[in-house]
Amino acid sequence: MHKRMQSISMLLVLATAILPMYASADANDVDSAHAVFVMSNAADRNEVIAFARATDGSLQETHRFPTGGRGSGGNHDPLESQGSLTLSQDHSLLFAVNAGSGEVSVFRVHGSTLVLSDKVLSEGSEPNAIAHHGNLVYVVNTGGSSNVAGFLLEGDHLRYIKNSLTFLSTNTSGAASIAFSPDGQFLAVTERLTNNIDVFRVLADGKLSPIVTNPSAGPGVFAVSFAPEGVAIVSETGPANVTNGSAVSSYAILPNGTLSAISTSVPTLGAANCWNAVTPDGRFVYVSNAGSSTISGFAISATGVLSALPGTVVGENPNGAGNLDIAVSADGKFLYTLNSSNGTVGIFAIQKDGTLSNVGSSTGIGQDTGFNGIAAN
Repeated sequence: MHKRMQSISMLLVLATAILPMYASADANDVDSAHAVFVMSNAADRNEVIAFARATDGSLQETHRFPTGGRGSGGNHDPLESQGSLTLSQDHSLLFAVNAGSGEVSVFRVHGSTLVLSDKVLSEGSEPNAIAHHGNLVYVVNTGGSSNVAGFLLEGDHLRYIKNSLTFLSTNTSGAASIAFSPDGQFLAVTERLTNNIDVFRVLADGKLSPIVTNPSAGPGVFAVSFAPEGVAIVSETGPANVTNGSAVSSYAILPNGTLSAISTSVPTLGAANCWNAVTPDGRFVYVSNAGSSTISGFAISATGVLSALPGTVVGENPNGAGNLDIAVSADGKFLYTLNSSNGTVGIFAIQKDGTLSNVGSSTGIGQDTGFNGIAAN
């Protein structure tokens, strides 16, 4: 009996020594500084799903965090927007729209853990996109009278800027995205239904100058992003009934708010390009072709000229994946796509030459259940 107890004690000591080794290996495989977030947009209880990122870019779902509001519900791409889930510039905060209850939620970000810190009315109907710069946050309300509303960011809380509500070119604009220029001097908004790109100068008090409406260089304007040097990059779904007719354009913003086209309607060789994401170093922009389940890549020159990477299409999701919104990680190593139709997040490693290597995908997203919005820190 004594010998048996000695043997058991030795096994327990050995197990105690070995288990931390495995735990340590697992912990080392997780990059605690980086995570990926997607939004359910559920009509009854909107949530943000967090995924911990491993060092190879792969994802593991960690938790689901209620926004405290309601989404719009729906099936595939109900918000029709880019930026419904937006990280702050320093990645310490995450902003989420609640299109069903007309609110914006604010989370503090700790790796892949979120803490809800504030929820405010969006000052309009059906908010679907958010932009942040410095101490300013602007939200697009696409329902009712299309408008944008401004908020001061005070710590991790939002305070509405009185009289900052500004209307777009028409009540039925189909507003789809919003973005600050890197210097914070301009705010750009895209209008799907009018095929316009609105530009506002940001005033010293955080309010906006009168609207300057610019026609899109090509048909099907959708999302606008900015490269670090200030070039605006706009996704275009392309002409109706044209197979793989999507394109992407780049613009310079002139001091009076008008846009000067640099590269006009460069083909993506894919269908339904609605979303785009620029790498942190400003060298590349990737676009999500939802209709063909592909990703196209372009190099950005110092002057904002777009040049297709070899083959143009640099990444492929499974047929019918329906990749919607797209995000590049804060360290520029990985690209993630929200694949609404097959219920996955597509994962791609970004190579030095801009090409993509398919790392696989992560499950945990409902198929055609209204998910919208993706962000990566």
